[in-house]
Amino acid sequence: MKIASFNINGIKARIEALSEWLKEAEPDVVVLQEIKSIDENFPKSHFEDLGYIVETHGQKSFNGVAILSRLPLEDVSRGLPNPENAGRDEADDIEARYIEATVCTDKGSLRIGGLYLPNGNPVDLDQNGKPIVGSKYDYKLKWMARLHQHAQALLTEEQPFILAGDYNLIPQEEDAKHPEKWSDDALFRMESREAYRKLLSLGLTDALRARNAEPETFTFWDYQRGAFDKNNGIRIDHVLMSPQAADLLLDCQIDVYTRAKAKPSDHVPIWIQIDL
Repeated sequence: MKIASFNINGIKARIEALSEWLKEAEPDVVVLQEIKSIDENFPKSHFEDLGYIVETHGQKSFNGVAILSRLPLEDVSRGLPNPENAGRDEADDIEARYIEATVCTDKGSLRIGGLYLPNGNPVDLDQNGKPIVGSKYDYKLKWMARLHQHAQALLTEEQPFILAGDYNLIPQEEDAKHPEKWSDDALFRMESREAYRKLLSLGLTDALRARNAEPETFTFWDYQRGAFDKNNGIRIDHVLMSPQAADLLLDCQIDVYTRAKAKPSDHVPIWIQIDL
């Protein structure tokens, strides 16, 4: 089974590029981020004609996630569950950033969570250096705490699962061409990286690093200043796998070539191949 994650940066702008890649790469399942469309306006029938079941969790002009699958989907849920001790801001969270479903095959099933983690910038801190409550950086860290708690809950079910998407997070220095330029950015600040490491410490596997330890292996290049031509990129799109899913991992690759095509997203697809 081939499973991919792709931040398409707007379905309206990227429908042709996405369709071309789907025909070339032939993934069985794709989680999409930044569809920037309400559910009713997503071109569902177009992708159904390409052989995919389509589930969306959209939002007008911003955010939005989706799952395209050639295989049956069960138990589709939208939105990241709130922790038991959620405050009002978390309980009222309406940003469309998470979708989850179970993919079923003759050999077994896999739970797939597709996520678009908050960017977190600007980083607004109080006089003690702590994120200001209600700021974008505070929202990012609280969202990551909710993701951590949800991953813990999934682990207790002992079902293979993956959490794939745009994490808006640079895990280590080798995941950026110029890490020093990101030192104060929400994508690379220590609090963000520690939250990511806490996810890994649950027993989750970073699929790419399980198969490729090379530096300068990126998934995002800014549109400005010739970033792609200079390979001035960062790795912020990740596939994290539960122990049961990691045991099935055959390969993980990044389709860098899509960034050089017409009207590309600033992200490229990352995909895994698993024995399921």
